[in-house]
Amino acid sequence: MAGARITRVVVRRRTLRYALPTDFAQRLEGQAVRAVERRAKYLVLELSSGDRLVMHLGMSGSFRVTRAGRGDASSRRYYHDTSRLDTHDHVIFEMSNGVTIVFNDPRRFGFMRLLTTDEHATHLALTRLGPEPLAGTFDAAALAAQLARRRTTLKSALSDQGVVAGLGNIYVVEALHRARLSPKRLASTLVTKSGQPRPAVSDLVQAIRDVLTEAIRRQYRTGADNPFRVYDREGERCLRRGCPGTIRRITQGGRSTYYCPICQR
Repeated sequence: MAGARITRVVVRRRTLRYALPTDFAQRLEGQAVRAVERRAKYLVLELSSGDRLVMHLGMSGSFRVTRAGRGDASSRRYYHDTSRLDTHDHVIFEMSNGVTIVFNDPRRFGFMRLLTTDEHATHLALTRLGPEPLAGTFDAAALAAQLARRRTTLKSALSDQGVVAGLGNIYVVEALHRARLSPKRLASTLVTKSGQPRPAVSDLVQAIRDVLTEAIRRQYRTGADNPFRVYDREGERCLRRGCPGTIRRITQGGRSTYYCPICQR
């Protein structure tokens, strides 16, 4: 989409998580896409009008990309593959470069919002985000500053987008396993009384970076195999070499947490 112009927008269903405005297509058609960016879990398109199209995939949303004469360019198998039924194709973008982008969302938890420049600068969901986990500014000191104020579990703290931007449930539990940290541990215990990070914070920062980098590289495609170390492995043997533990599942904040009670402390 970057550098191309939006020639046509087809809205097949307006009732996503938030209803699309009646002039949604009209405000987009004819606009050039100056840039495509990501902030946490949000995709942001900067348009030539100055507006921003902010999009979120929710639980089951995805984009299908087709190119004129070349078919589906995004046909991959992911760990949680989404439906390809046309009934779930809600918004279609036709671009001047021959690309068509289809937003598919069976559960309709995803959303799209058109923001003016001022609205984008003051949008609560965007201005309250924590540091990007793959940015150079994300280090032990930055994470410790966030954890020191949290009177909650480590799993809950890391799931808060104000602590670290963009971490989802799967990546939190995977990072905690890599760092050998229990999801039930209090977040503030990783920080000294003077606010300094304990050694475990550096391990956690590196684990977060590693699990995200690997996820991007592998795209976590799968056939029948589970590519994760602990996620969705309840009752299985811990994959850490030499660990005799068995993976458990508990519920925290309404989400499933998987961990090893032996090697995660």
